[in-house]
Amino acid sequence: MPSNDIACSEDGLPKIMWRSTKQETQMQNFMQTINKKFGLNLESYRDLWKWSTENYSNFWEETWNYMKIIHSHPYSKVVDENAGICDIPEWFQDAKLNYAENMLRYNDDKTAIYATGEGQKLKTLTFKELRCRVALYASALKKHGIKCGDRVVGYIPNCKEAVEAMLAVASIGAIWSSTSPDFGVTGVLERFQQIQPKLIFSVEAVRYNNKVHSHINKLEKVVQGLPELQTVVVIPFVAQTDTDLDIQTVPKSMTLAKFLSCGSPEDPLKFEQLPFNHPLFVMYSSGTTGPPKCMVHSAGGTLLQHMKEHILHGNMTRKDCLLYYTTTGWMMWNWMVGALPSGGSIVVYDGSPFHPKTTVIFDTIDEIGVTILGTSAKCLGVMEEKGLKPSESHDLASLHTILSTGSPLAPHQYDYVSEHVKKDLLLGSITGGTDIISCFMGQNPMIPVYRGELQSANLGMAVACYGETEDGLGEQVFDQAGELVCLEPFPCMPTHFWNDPDGKLYKKAYFSKFPGIWSHGDFCLENSRTHGFVMLGRSDATLNPNGVRFGTSELYTIIDSQFQNEIADSVAAAQRHNPRKSCEENRIYDQERVVLFLKMAPDVVLDETLKSRICLSIRTQLSPRHVPAVIMATEDIPYTISGKKVEVAITRILSGIDIKERGAFRNPQALDLYKNIPSLSDF
Repeated sequence: MPSNDIACSEDGLPKIMWRSTKQETQMQNFMQTINKKFGLNLESYRDLWKWSTENYSNFWEETWNYMKIIHSHPYSKVVDENAGICDIPEWFQDAKLNYAENMLRYNDDKTAIYATGEGQKLKTLTFKELRCRVALYASALKKHGIKCGDRVVGYIPNCKEAVEAMLAVASIGAIWSSTSPDFGVTGVLERFQQIQPKLIFSVEAVRYNNKVHSHINKLEKVVQGLPELQTVVVIPFVAQTDTDLDIQTVPKSMTLAKFLSCGSPEDPLKFEQLPFNHPLFVMYSSGTTGPPKCMVHSAGGTLLQHMKEHILHGNMTRKDCLLYYTTTGWMMWNWMVGALPSGGSIVVYDGSPFHPKTTVIFDTIDEIGVTILGTSAKCLGVMEEKGLKPSESHDLASLHTILSTGSPLAPHQYDYVSEHVKKDLLLGSITGGTDIISCFMGQNPMIPVYRGELQSANLGMAVACYGETEDGLGEQVFDQAGELVCLEPFPCMPTHFWNDPDGKLYKKAYFSKFPGIWSHGDFCLENSRTHGFVMLGRSDATLNPNGVRFGTSELYTIIDSQFQNEIADSVAAAQRHNPRKSCEENRIYDQERVVLFLKMAPDVVLDETLKSRICLSIRTQLSPRHVPAVIMATEDIPYTISGKKVEVAITRILSGIDIKERGAFRNPQALDLYKNIPSLSDF
């Protein structure tokens, strides 16, 4: 097993960072319900997980019952158990329901949404007020001709209006899709042009890093590139009122107030009753190596999966308050909103997490009483770099969970959170993705948190770590790196890809690696004793020098934990030689070497002494085969807008392939730094 810098206890297991002291959780209650109904004696989470994956039809039916899914017509069958995961089976056949109706199941004076962020005063919206706002939006949407199946999009920040609009769209049976204002025009059009929306919600400006960024020019160009658009609704986000808006140059535009005035407060909120598989969201692949793929997620699958994750895995109740630092262009926004059926509150926060003060997130936790904070490994890393120690400066009495996703959480970050944020706290590293709009593995209130590991596979998700075999079928492996796969169907699989009528793109994306098995594209390792997982990076970015495969995150862990004062950032890529096919998408290479690019800290020079120290650390803590063939400095490292490194794009550039689609990159100019590097031309 790779060391991955994981400190071990006397029994050889990773150090336990947290253990539940609760005698009763919703997951335990659910397990007892299963025991009673089926005459079982499940005692542990592992028992429950095995039952849930071996009896997945019964599991999802009992999840439906436990969550009290609101529906107008019962299902005739949960799922065809004779169908495999690659058949993409239909779930809860004949059921009729509405996603928004389940989101708005509470109708009282408890706060549903706290809205805040950089330069904003805290605002609140109760469940009753939210329901009334959704009704007004829905009435106005209908007056503007929006009907079931139409696409409505948001080019919009993380604000309460985004939630109101999305729920109204869902109540009608229309389809919602969104990107955040930090997306450039090209990135937005690469996505929205494919689904041809009829209406768009946006804003006139946003705040970030103590600056106001006008959004009007980008919005104009986006509207001009979407000929099917009939209506453009502009929300005053930085402006105080509609009268402060100047939107005359935006075609087909109107203010939010004018849009809502077309609706009637007297119109009752009607929830269109729709099949379980009815489209709810269109989500997008990263678009870093080609046009973004449009993944269609169902109303029922999204609803059921999110309720399972928030209520069973998150143990959320009406007493909880979730703040996930996200944008509307990241699936964690959809996931966060999916917590509303728990009856707890959500916090929509927009702007920098470090302005006007570096402690603003922790200030907000104490001000509101946030119980669950969601963020990314990158954000936690910046907090550590800035020397934040909220355990000394803040109360944080309400906070019981921190969730992290987006990239692997390094072992030393578990130490940082425990020592400098809060000790008695569940730090849940969670993973899944836009593809499933949820998680394969994540937080778990029943079992310990081990340093450097994701706690467990989630209920109903038959995931495993698969190694390659000579016959190509693959086999489950433990304590060694392999592909993250899923063996059985689950309800939140995409129903289809947009503009993929024969399903070829869908099958290629998930079922081309191992026959009949979902291959997720992540490289991971499962601990045979804890059944926790270590994520090792994207498998399409897996490094394979001399036939030895390993994940990029193994190298990043060493750099981030031991050279943080000298190296600001790093990215590892493969340089491949002697392609034996001319087609860019299907090149086969005879040789490969690892190149580690380092963005140096200010006033630090990458000399031979530092290179030797890096190589020694990698050799000692990982293996000689992990040592990069080349280590060199770079001025910048490309990231997607959602904050992910793009090793695959760099690998393609090093192989002479041009990256034409650049709309998904935060800093696309950085890609050019990796073209035609003279010192790499000798390979």
